[in-house]
Amino acid sequence: MNMTPPLADSGKPYLQIVDVVKQFGEHTAVNGVNLTIGKNEIFALLGSSGCGKSTLLRMLAGMETPTSGRILLDGQDVTRLPPYERPINMMFQSYALFPHMTVEQNIAFGLRQDKLSKADINERVARMLELVQMSKYARRKPFQLSGGQQQRVALARSLAKRPKLLLLDEPLGALDKKLRQQTQLELVNMIEQVGVTCIMVTHDQEEAMTMASRVGIMSEGQLLQVASPSEIYERPNCRFTAEFIGETNLFSGQVAVDEADHVQIDSAELRRPIYVGHGITGTLGMPVWVSLRPERVGLSRSAPAGDCNHDQGTVHDIAYLGGFSIYHIQLASGKIVKASVPATRWRDEPAPTWGESVHLSWADNDAVVLTL
Repeated sequence: MNMTPPLADSGKPYLQIVDVVKQFGEHTAVNGVNLTIGKNEIFALLGSSGCGKSTLLRMLAGMETPTSGRILLDGQDVTRLPPYERPINMMFQSYALFPHMTVEQNIAFGLRQDKLSKADINERVARMLELVQMSKYARRKPFQLSGGQQQRVALARSLAKRPKLLLLDEPLGALDKKLRQQTQLELVNMIEQVGVTCIMVTHDQEEAMTMASRVGIMSEGQLLQVASPSEIYERPNCRFTAEFIGETNLFSGQVAVDEADHVQIDSAELRRPIYVGHGITGTLGMPVWVSLRPERVGLSRSAPAGDCNHDQGTVHDIAYLGGFSIYHIQLASGKIVKASVPATRWRDEPAPTWGESVHLSWADNDAVVLTL
């Protein structure tokens, strides 16, 4: 995961999205979104299809007009400005390159539309070609390029106009998985070299967590959580985020002990209470969920000490993934708990196999209590 903090010049918001709503007839696609983004930040909007992230991006680009709310960029209200008057460029998943033009002609197209001098156009095109390492392909047509090369040309064309804001709509969606992984950090490096503020929309969790300094989780037109990738993963604020990002084990229960520095949850799915080393704003007896990531679950053949945070079950299934295995442990309640166990765990003893009885356990600070 990308641990780079968001870039900021003075702490002053560069992009402000204020109470933005977008309705299509009776359907509300974006519902009261508020968001501030710093200058030079790379921000990712992440969510499943139909959650409103692409509609929000299109409103930033000027392709849709908000039903209500405001959008301000570098202090300028751009809410009602047409796309061609906004200092914003958008790169689409399809790349939308002109097939009859060469690489350099594609990059120069927007600059010619802006009536820049020939010398300025040539200088910027050369710089962009060098940035995306496509100088030797300048005279080729798009059909003569690979998908990754086309993606680089589309990025160069978007950056050539020096936009204040770059919008990426599923920027790597057209590439195969291996090429996507190779391109993620390259794309971040190029954007950072130019020094442009960037918002990307994706449904690919790995892409968002790798490329962005902050991530916004969207569902049903609303922003549920905005935080760094590590905080989104380690400290989700609701069930949707916990389940949407990565894998998790969710236990339902009630608050049995509520103190400032810890809570204890009783769950019918476990034979022992869950002790969590952080407080919550709640009341005794209130229903909650506890999120526990599979990599936080330890397996052993002997029973752990203590009265909380462990149980016994049977190996129901095993998914071998090379460096680690995912164990599916069935508890007495019927609940299946997933445990991600590194291969090195079983250096000194045989790994558990199907049908074997095992104990699972976790530390006090490994679980998160969710009230939503």
